[in-house]
Amino acid sequence: MDLTLIVNGKTIRVTRAQEEKRLVEFLREDLDLTGTKNACDIGACGACTILLDDAPLKICTKRVRDVAGRRVTTIEGMANPDGSLHPLQQAFVDHGAIQCGFCTPGMVLTAHAFLLKHPRPTRAEIRRAIYGNLCRCTGYQQIVDAVEAAAVYYDTPRHAEAEPNAAR
Repeated sequence: MDLTLIVNGKTIRVTRAQEEKRLVEFLREDLDLTGTKNACDIGACGACTILLDDAPLKICTKRVRDVAGRRVTTIEGMANPDGSLHPLQQAFVDHGAIQCGFCTPGMVLTAHAFLLKHPRPTRAEIRRAIYGNLCRCTGYQQIVDAVEAAAVYYDTPRHAEAEPNAAR
């Protein structure tokens, strides 16, 4: 029997041949979701971070079968239904938190998962939350600024209704 998983709100059927494929390769090559990056191959840098049932997960060492039946959100799944950027993504743009952009998808998804649970974070809490995501370009200051600015969105009652792939 083929496996299924939910990627960015859509049910995806996985063939037996795809079950053993690394999840990062499956997303990039089979589903053309290229926002997820592969950098270290050991789960250390965070470039490959996705959300699995709204929790951040580094997937460069995971297989497709490891997430069968689960809800996967990639950076592409963060966009609003009209294609506009999610407020957190926009905050990264507005605060210059994107340099080369390689770490950005994983960083945004990690911050998103954190803000869903902690909508009023301190700067120290933000730094701890993104600790596992490495960025070689920005020095983190702009990233912390962006997450702090976006927290206002998460601290409103309406944000849960607006989340495109949130559990209902």
